Amino acid sequence: MQPTSNVAYMAGGAKATKKDRDRAAFLRDALHHHNQRYFTHDAPEVSDAEYDELKRELQALEAKFPELVTLDSPTLQVGAPAITTFAPVTHRAPMTSLDNAMDPNELVAWGDRMVKGLAGQELQFICELKIDGLAISIRYEDGVLVQAATRGDGKVGEDVTENIKTISVIPHVLAAPKGTHVPAVLEVRGEVYMPINAFNTLKADKERENEQRIAQGKKPESVPANPRNAGAGSLRQKDPSITRARKLAFWAYQLGETLGVPAFGGHHEALAYLQQLGLPTNPERKLVNSMTEVKAFCDHWEAHRHDLDYEIDGAVVKLDNLAQREQLGFTSRAPRWAIAYKFAPEERNTILNDIQVSVGRTGRVTPFAVLQPVVVAGSTVGMATLHNREQVALKDVRPGDTVVVRKAGDVIPEVVGPVLDKRPKNSKPWKFPETCPCDVKSTLVQIEGESDTRCVEPSCPFQRDQRIIYFASRGGMDIEGLGEKTVFALSDLGLVQDVGDLYSLSQEQLLQIEGFGELSATNLLAGINKSKSKPLPKLLTALGIKHLGPAASESLAKTFGSLDRIMEATEEELSNIDGVGGVIAQSIANWFKQKPNKAIIEKLRKGGVEFGNVVTSDLPQNLVGKAIVVTGSVEGFTRDEAEAAIKDRGGKSPGSVSAKTYCVVVGEDPGASKITKATELGIPMIQADAFQQLLDTGSI
Repeated sequence: MQPTSNVAYMAGGAKATKKDRDRAAFLRDALHHHNQRYFTHDAPEVSDAEYDELKRELQALEAKFPELVTLDSPTLQVGAPAITTFAPVTHRAPMTSLDNAMDPNELVAWGDRMVKGLAGQELQFICELKIDGLAISIRYEDGVLVQAATRGDGKVGEDVTENIKTISVIPHVLAAPKGTHVPAVLEVRGEVYMPINAFNTLKADKERENEQRIAQGKKPESVPANPRNAGAGSLRQKDPSITRARKLAFWAYQLGETLGVPAFGGHHEALAYLQQLGLPTNPERKLVNSMTEVKAFCDHWEAHRHDLDYEIDGAVVKLDNLAQREQLGFTSRAPRWAIAYKFAPEERNTILNDIQVSVGRTGRVTPFAVLQPVVVAGSTVGMATLHNREQVALKDVRPGDTVVVRKAGDVIPEVVGPVLDKRPKNSKPWKFPETCPCDVKSTLVQIEGESDTRCVEPSCPFQRDQRIIYFASRGGMDIEGLGEKTVFALSDLGLVQDVGDLYSLSQEQLLQIEGFGELSATNLLAGINKSKSKPLPKLLTALGIKHLGPAASESLAKTFGSLDRIMEATEEELSNIDGVGGVIAQSIANWFKQKPNKAIIEKLRKGGVEFGNVVTSDLPQNLVGKAIVVTGSVEGFTRDEAEAAIKDRGGKSPGSVSAKTYCVVVGEDPGASKITKATELGIPMIQADAFQQLLDTGSI
């Protein structure tokens, strides 16, 4: 959590009222408290976005009324005082923070200040990722690691040397660049972080421990909310062996005190030197010549932040030329020559008003949070998933709680957990309902060995509606104009009881739907009619048979050629199909044996739905048995076309890299996580211009 940009004081003007003074005092106290919670205890009570809002409000008040500025104002400070668990370390050169740009206009304004401050000079900027971790200073003397300290308040930090030595990527002894010696003194600054994979493992372990505690009648312990808090807490363990087990990592990004290092003209040269010494530097950096390129870098990584195996919350932009940095200097707490561009926050705090449940097409009952609406990652969130019964118990979230809500990219918003210090008195744990909320009011069942709770009543109207919605969705029959609201309306009017009824709907019936005119009815009927000729794999997937997904549907369609032949097949025949196996085969056979499902199939047949539309390819089947992952854009192909080209030649096009991957095709703007995974596993990678050759020859 970085403090935000300084606001220039305005001389003169109106004097602060008592209300202004009281508000400033409240904001100072609140920010001091939140600094302690975040920087010292690794247990924040508010999100970064809410902290920034408080800080900016205080800055605005101090700018308008300079008499409100105090020597201990959080707007003039960096971090928080070090805790007494570790020995204090006085930094030889202060560890300053960065000013923030919260939107593109503030970023452009900073660039304009650079141009004005260095009038007539040519500017280059170096763009780096803003790692969401813990700032650290590591000191080497004659190439040997002698001390490591946290930032603390920028002047005094905590001695975490022994814990830093447990991080495998940090060398204990520096490597001398070829033809040179290691420097007499080198202080390197950077960020310790917990990789997302390591965080997920730690979180899963904690949740398993809590499951055991709940089974024993004990209260669950807190689970780390995010990699930043987990990483900072791991580094501050008294026992270094615990830190070692947490699999922390480190990126070096700045020099501190040095003696005996070469003279550098630019920051990019210093980073290259750190690499030569054996220190890890983040590869996703870029030297650019204009603010237009700076903005493009920021936009790219805001869109691709989830391609990485570590958390970032923005980009850092610096002047590259070190002499120009000297010219501009520092404010009281931050360099003028650098700015942190903050991405839209993906976590916010809000009030959990209620916990309700929804029922899916398979009867699965999912709890969800009804929230006081809050803007997260650029969109307003009023509801968020709570996954299942166990997750509610493990997180121990309750109506009335202040909760952390997270929305990462296109992922469904989720409640991370409660802010326990803000829990209302007399709060009671939420209890999972025993009956389905539908009109049937059937008893809910949790099958042994499953984490899901289900409504097992086939006539449940919620299941019925969700099955129709799934059938009409893009992954199924892709019926244009048949969205959730229309399905609910058709259901309420009694016009559709299952997916087979869609194909007997008339214009007259559709006009009964409130808000439906002739054009809407005509368009929907056209969409339904168009879906009749969808390929067999789409129809199989749309039926919603448990465990049967698109890949297995493709294999079944290619092998059997028609829905009737699949219905006639034995479990043994089905299980022998590539990608099907015993579990899916049993599920398919059972589904087609049930009378209601047989009736649906006959309705589809009567309605004119094609049962044997299997697209066959006359292309050479030279990719049979090969899984090829495409990442980034490939010239001449859309994403779907590239996948289709692979499948048309008998290959597979999964969305992720694994040990079974034949090769990875790397296009423009590839996913960093896929590149990293391929490198780790030693999977061959080819450039996009070799993709056509792969298709033509079946080899690389």
